[in-house]
Amino acid sequence: MAALLSLLAAATAASASPGDCSALEGASGDVVVEKATAIPAGIAFRPDDKTTFYKSVPVDTPFCRVEGRIEGTIGFELWLPMAWNGRLLGAGVGGDAGVFNYLDMSLRVAQGFATVTTDSGHKVTEAHWMRAPKARTDYEHRAVHLTAQAAKALAARFYARPVERSYFTGCSGGGRQALKEMQVHPLDYDGVIAGAPGPNMPLQSVRMMWFALEAQRKPAAALSDADWSLYENAVTRACDPLDGKVDGIITNPLQCRFRTATLLCKPGQAEGCLTAPKLAMLKAVIAPLRDERGRAMDRGLFPAVRTRPGPPSPLLRAMWADAAHDDPEWDALTFSRTGDLATINRLMPQLRADSTAISPFLSAGHRAIIYQGWQDPSTNAGPTLEYYGALARDNGGLAKLSEAVRLFMVPGMYHCRGGPGADTFGASGHAPFSEDPASDMLWALIRWVEEGIAPARIEARKIADGTSFTRPICAFPASARLERGQWTCRHDPALLAWPSARLKR
Repeated sequence: MAALLSLLAAATAASASPGDCSALEGASGDVVVEKATAIPAGIAFRPDDKTTFYKSVPVDTPFCRVEGRIEGTIGFELWLPMAWNGRLLGAGVGGDAGVFNYLDMSLRVAQGFATVTTDSGHKVTEAHWMRAPKARTDYEHRAVHLTAQAAKALAARFYARPVERSYFTGCSGGGRQALKEMQVHPLDYDGVIAGAPGPNMPLQSVRMMWFALEAQRKPAAALSDADWSLYENAVTRACDPLDGKVDGIITNPLQCRFRTATLLCKPGQAEGCLTAPKLAMLKAVIAPLRDERGRAMDRGLFPAVRTRPGPPSPLLRAMWADAAHDDPEWDALTFSRTGDLATINRLMPQLRADSTAISPFLSAGHRAIIYQGWQDPSTNAGPTLEYYGALARDNGGLAKLSEAVRLFMVPGMYHCRGGPGADTFGASGHAPFSEDPASDMLWALIRWVEEGIAPARIEARKIADGTSFTRPICAFPASARLERGQWTCRHDPALLAWPSARLKR
């Protein structure tokens, strides 16, 4: 904290201005700027991004590239454009982090944003970072918070004026980071975008871990990618017409009814069906997850949601072996749904992002947009809907909550993007087409914060295989419906029928 105050004090007296990039180098308490490099215009700059899945696009705009650390372990990068719009944009990082989000930084720095990202307090090369308590806490919430404070101070020093407005965008783990900012550090950002946030990540991880292990234990029942495609396609054929257009997209799965028994192989049938063991596995996966005593731990998956075949992801392995058991050699087959969940909730209490105590965020006049793909196989849609319902319940009802926090459910979208539905709308990782709030979620958030105009719909695009189309995504509790050849957002009672979303209007 002393370092950040020192940086802020320096900002008020510094003579630095755009172009004085190297003047930012050096230490101020716990904040160390290791490099500050002026990047000229017109060179199609790309950082070394071999270790990150957030690949940069070429950047032609001139900016100051700041590379630094906080407390020695929290890495960050801050890009300060010479033509600044007065805003700071934080770019979240998903998965087990350890990398920088060069994609969102490179997509938005040309629009005039000072962009910042953090590796969340460790490097991807640190195989067992979750064994360190500080690394776990930094990953949960501290790294994003401290980085926001350092970025504001460095930007103020560079431009000789403070940041006017600050925003944060992220999906998956980056979406969870956005929720933690709203819940734990409500003054960091004026507005946040939380995509596919997985509000209860530990419980979601139990589901993913358990069924990955079940597939190992029952190889004859293990579902392949082709099996999941068979199921997804069959559900889509059955429920696609409900929105008024047959286009391969289910607008609202809550209206969908499908009997999985129709997929069972008939005598002599070997293709286009599921064997009895595979059908039993499918039913188990899409049903509520059960604990050791048979009690439901969640509410299952919506129709047409597929899961990822194969062994548990490295993040799951790290969470249970390194964090919960502090044992890299831990035997995954000893995994306990209730016991290991209780352990991780005790050791990483801030890993959950489902707190509804957001009064400081609301009182500050800040705004949040949450978005979620209906067919997300990784951070499923049900928990996000439940969290939004709980937010409304504890913050004055749905109408009151929607004055500051809005949820957009995205039909046919997988995890952050992908799937049959329109999946590009100016959120994290989406190339911006313009600065139009009608089709760019970040600019819709900016207009909401700065002009008080709340978004009711955003035009999303699908660009794949040489074809493209647009489709509106609607603010909850509305869904898109085709009427007289035009897509409209209409109040959808089926959304409010989801039990935890039975709310006051």
